[in-house]
Amino acid sequence: MESIRLGTAALSDAALVKEFESCRLPAAQFHHADHIRLAWILLGRMSEPEATRRIVRAIRRFAVHHGVSEKYHHTITLAWMRLVSSARHSTPEVRDFESFAARHPDLLDVKALNRHYTPELLASRAAKEEWAEADLQPLP
Repeated sequence: MESIRLGTAALSDAALVKEFESCRLPAAQFHHADHIRLAWILLGRMSEPEATRRIVRAIRRFAVHHGVSEKYHHTITLAWMRLVSSARHSTPEVRDFESFAARHPDLLDVKALNRHYTPELLASRAAKEEWAEADLQPLP
């Protein structure tokens, strides 16, 4: 996984979930690809609604613990969950994150949401605090 910026590559899937949810993982070690991996793991273990509720709670708690609660963005969190879920459903045969990332490199592009949302909408307080539907291209 050297080709992607994955600060948690040395952790097993179970260890990543445990370390993240317990807030023991250093914030500087958790990058965009790690968020995608966490979503991929949770979506593989439970339904999309359950995984979404769990990741929302975990990211909020993690942000508060690390003193960056203002960074939590509800629409971005839910949009990425929808994109990862759709990608998982399109490649059910993929069993490891490295292969998943190789099959869906667009998910590793932090700007991928710009295909679905205008910068103005994503920058709005409403989108930060509550779900906002995509205003450019519908999410899967």
